[in-house]
Amino acid sequence: MRIKSLLLTTLLIPAAWADCECGYTVNDTLWTELWETDFLHLKNINESGWIPQEYDVDALDARGPYGKNAQVQNVITNPLKSPYDWAGDGINGGDSGTQLIVKGGDPSKGNGIPMAEISTNRSDMLYGSFRAGIRLTDVSGTCGAFFWYFNDSQEIDMEFLSREFNSTSHPVNLVLQSEASVAAGFNAANSDSFMTHPLPFDPTDGFHEYRFDWSPEKVDFYADGVFLRSMNGGGVPSNAAHLTLSQWSNGDPKWSGGPPEKDAVMQVSYVKAYFNSSETKRQDDWKNRCKDIGATKATCEVPEVEGAPQGNVSGKTFFFSQQQNMTVNQTTAGGDPGNLSKSGAFSILNSMQGLSTILLLFSVSQIMIWCL
Repeated sequence: MRIKSLLLTTLLIPAAWADCECGYTVNDTLWTELWETDFLHLKNINESGWIPQEYDVDALDARGPYGKNAQVQNVITNPLKSPYDWAGDGINGGDSGTQLIVKGGDPSKGNGIPMAEISTNRSDMLYGSFRAGIRLTDVSGTCGAFFWYFNDSQEIDMEFLSREFNSTSHPVNLVLQSEASVAAGFNAANSDSFMTHPLPFDPTDGFHEYRFDWSPEKVDFYADGVFLRSMNGGGVPSNAAHLTLSQWSNGDPKWSGGPPEKDAVMQVSYVKAYFNSSETKRQDDWKNRCKDIGATKATCEVPEVEGAPQGNVSGKTFFFSQQQNMTVNQTTAGGDPGNLSKSGAFSILNSMQGLSTILLLFSVSQIMIWCL
């Protein structure tokens, strides 16, 4: 009887089938979805879940002296030479990471300035914590941007104007595009949802992490894990949409400046997003995999960066998608460092591990009962 009681007690201990199956926590807020991309090891942008944009907007619609011409060829992957490194030259030479390029030179008046932009192929991101490792250009005349976008009146922006950078000042523009900014001629600076914040570092000297945490009540902005500012009120978005990274110029002397005199390169080392989905299927998937939110390891805390993610030590930031058993039924696009299994293999492995655990417990129970 003692053996049977011990066995039943063991079986009743709550345990998750897979780590993090109920989600990921940031500041005690639970997010059910994950999206991670390791651009330092990414070889093919078309296998990443990111879509290089291609469009040509004339000067009138671009609201500047020049138009904007997004071109796929201006998005270039440059993974590290070694899958075991987290800093150094890429296979194409120069610094590693995916490059977003604004071409230098002065196109004919009114023509589009060649630029680069990538967006996620998921547009169901509704509230969450979004972060990117970025190295900004030191070439004057561009706007580098990391943002979430639904439409011109619902947008969360972290924008960097290279013309504003100098030896003593490196500001970031924090923006919530809203109905008020649209009414002000698409100028958020004339609304209460625009702030300029000085960065305590040079954003062109290496990778730094830029982040915004979006809830129904407010948006909090961070740099290298340090809180910058918070915005609330009517400018906080309420619809689901997608993430975008871009670098562009329209020659507007009051914003992007430019065109740049030479090619301006913005580099991205990673994007990590922990969020809720607006899609019913994704919500049902979460309910099916999260059987006990209080079970051991059912939720996982998202590690925060401590300082700039640069070099082989601090540049190796944590990816749930590069661990075993932490990303069941999740989007985990990116590179394949150190021969780690790709996300699809992880999902299969996780399912097998869960099944193996059940079979093991069943087998043990049968043996114990037989012995009694």
